[in-house]
This record gives sequence, structure tokens and C-alpha cells, in this order.
Amino acid sequence: MKKIDCFGDFCPVPLLKARNEVETLGHGESFMLVTDHSCVVESIDDHFHSNKYELDIFEAINGVWEITITKL
Repeated sequence: MKKIDCFGDFCPVPLLKARNEVETLGHGESFMLVTDHSCVVESIDDHFHSNKYELDIFEAINGVWEITITKL
């Protein structure tokens, strides 16, 4: 699985990276975006919260989130 490092990136940069990456996915494929900003978690969740994508949001350590986006 591809991992996109967004440490230190502020919105909307991580969202733009995620939108670009999701365009390359086939059905059932996924990637992980890693961020250290809670606002990124909210914007990713808002944008990809639909029946076309599955999101798995996990706070790996305090203040670091791993967001797995799967194209359905």
C-alpha cells in the first residue's frame, strides 16, 4: 500500500494530495495518508465520506493520524 507523508502540511495540501492519489486507484485499492494536523483528518473525512470510499482513521500516536482511503 502506498503511504503519503503529509507531516507538516497544512490544509488544503493533504486534501489535494489525497484527491490526486485517489484518481489513480482502481476499485478495492487503497492508500494511507499520514498527518500530524487534526484539521486534515476533518477535511479528509468531510471530502471522502460517501458510498464511493471507505475511510479508516487511526491515531497511531498522540497527534499523528494514519488515514487509509479505499476506493469502493
